[in-house]
Amino acid sequence: METAALVSGNWPLTPDPAPWQWTCFPRVAIRTPGADARAVPAARDFATATVQRWGVAERSSDVAVVVSELLTNALCHAPPEPRPARPGRAIQLGLLQPGPCVLCVVADPSRKPPVLKNPGALTETGRGLHLVGAFSDGWGYAALADRGKAVWALFSARPQPAGADSGGPG
Repeated sequence: METAALVSGNWPLTPDPAPWQWTCFPRVAIRTPGADARAVPAARDFATATVQRWGVAERSSDVAVVVSELLTNALCHAPPEPRPARPGRAIQLGLLQPGPCVLCVVADPSRKPPVLKNPGALTETGRGLHLVGAFSDGWGYAALADRGKAVWALFSARPQPAGADSGGPG
């Protein structure tokens, strides 16, 4: 969680968080979803309920779409190891609210970076990261040393105007 927050520019908390309206103790919610067909809807429901509880209900639909896409990508492209997973090797979903934004993170054991594709009009896959960029205020990924990677998406408390730059990988 700290790695993704650092890369997105939301960490560490400064000695004086007042200029950014950050709280001294950010809100954090973490889940380790399963690898079955119920994982994505359960994670989406968890994320929606969490951001609504945190007072960011206006972005709950956006967060739900992004959680669905990021978790689906992790489940498809970074499947769990066939043997019992070592600590830190499971796919995890994290939500962090350090102030007027929410950071959504999906960590997985794969070291392969996410790839933004340009699918054809009739192609059935390859649009997930475009949706992440469209529904969030920015996204990227961070390598987690020998533990894989974390793909993150940032949401301001208020949606940006239509046509605003979504950030992209970084």
